[in-house]
Amino acid sequence: MSSTDDRGVRGAPAGPDTPGSTRFPRGFLFGAATASYQIEGAHDVGGRTPSIWDTYCREPGRVADGATGDIACDHYHRYREDVALLRGLGVDSYRFSISWPRVQPDGAGPGNPEGLDFYDRLVDELLAAGISPAATLYHWDLPQALEDRGGWRVRDTAERFADYTRIAAERLGDRVERWITLNEPYCSAFVGYGAGAHAPGAREGRGALAAAHHLLVGHGLAVRALRETGATDVGITLNPDVLLPATDSEADLAAVRRAETMHNDVWLEPLLAGRYPAHEARTWGELADGTYRLDGDLALIGVPLDFIGVNYYRPITVSAVPHRDPDPATRSAVDIRAEESWRQDVRRTTMGWPVVPHAFTDLLVGLRRRYPALPPLLITENGSSEDDRVDADGRIHDTDRVAYLRDHLAALADAMDQGVDVRGYYVWSLLDNFEWARGYSKRFGIVRVDYDTLERVPKDSYRWYRDLIAAHRDRDRDGDHPRDGGDLARDRTNSGTRTTGQELHHR
Repeated sequence: MSSTDDRGVRGAPAGPDTPGSTRFPRGFLFGAATASYQIEGAHDVGGRTPSIWDTYCREPGRVADGATGDIACDHYHRYREDVALLRGLGVDSYRFSISWPRVQPDGAGPGNPEGLDFYDRLVDELLAAGISPAATLYHWDLPQALEDRGGWRVRDTAERFADYTRIAAERLGDRVERWITLNEPYCSAFVGYGAGAHAPGAREGRGALAAAHHLLVGHGLAVRALRETGATDVGITLNPDVLLPATDSEADLAAVRRAETMHNDVWLEPLLAGRYPAHEARTWGELADGTYRLDGDLALIGVPLDFIGVNYYRPITVSAVPHRDPDPATRSAVDIRAEESWRQDVRRTTMGWPVVPHAFTDLLVGLRRRYPALPPLLITENGSSEDDRVDADGRIHDTDRVAYLRDHLAALADAMDQGVDVRGYYVWSLLDNFEWARGYSKRFGIVRVDYDTLERVPKDSYRWYRDLIAAHRDRDRDGDHPRDGGDLARDRTNSGTRTTGQELHHR
């Protein structure tokens, strides 16, 4: 969502706060999140075939230090250890993703018994620990066999996605209650097929726009398949962005409007308003010919959902620039006469992302105002990459991450105080992991992973989040909860360096 409010982060020390000062409603869910390719490893075990990320990682220059997810955190073999960490954390729910090429190796045909067995074991381990599983069906690891046949550019992939969904739901649906169809389709379509900065590494115009549409069609078909198997808690995870003009000029404001179309409206309008974006022709010109759309698609895409997942990390600053490619025939879909950058006047994470908690509030309140029939929200990802160091005592005192989490939970409570219906929060991430094109150079985990030994070491942020959850549970038992949302401690961080951030692609 856009906003012209460009306040600085409200000031307070960056140190940790007392978790007991946190207030959320009775029944509010706390969880942690991961994704299959980022943590599982076992890339050629148990019948799994390559995904587009396996291929992308093997193309020289695509990923920092030539890293791959071949081993990652070896969660496939160490899932019991990781579930024990979740149990110690005290979370209500664990959001994981299912690897499509592990469950349906060629993207077509019957399910793979060995792959399904792994998720059986994981789900059973979670339930035995008192943790509710939340399964994401697609977190970017498309079977390479489907990409070879056109990938998300073609409608057949959406239909194959529905088949895969049915396989997963029929096997796990008796124990998995919450299902998420897609994670951040913006990244799949525009970062993967438009900017070339994620797998499959394409830089296309109509191809990226077709991929965006077919991802939504796949979502609609997956919802139908889930409902037919009895699922009652179904949603999609988006990463709607807060987009701020670099200046008040008409050119920069128009650039924000185009950026909003690509980042937000392509997804939100069909899902929540039953229409395509109003400004798509102004954003993409003749590329937005809609030849990939069929009658009935809007009804399919806009099927009612039980929740919307929101991933939030930072706002983006937008300024007007000319097209990088003057030829529409070869122009990428991300070449929309808008340049994106990061604020320089606040603290930034090691991703270069500005820490602006109030933008999180603005985003959520803006969604509610724009879409009055907005389903309940789940914050399905929120967290920060920091410069974690192992101290002489063997501990990781990640004070900046604790401050980030504290302040964004405060911002979330502010939004709930203003009437936004948010039912839960998943921290990103449980573990340090393979951070896509950045390889292993960035750490988001509240648990450190030593990539040489694969040892897991909880950080201070793990203990802080654990104590926050415990304090919330204590109030649940005592009945000492507000009924209309939280009143989290209102202090904020305001530690900032002034540098420039130009790498724009999402996690």
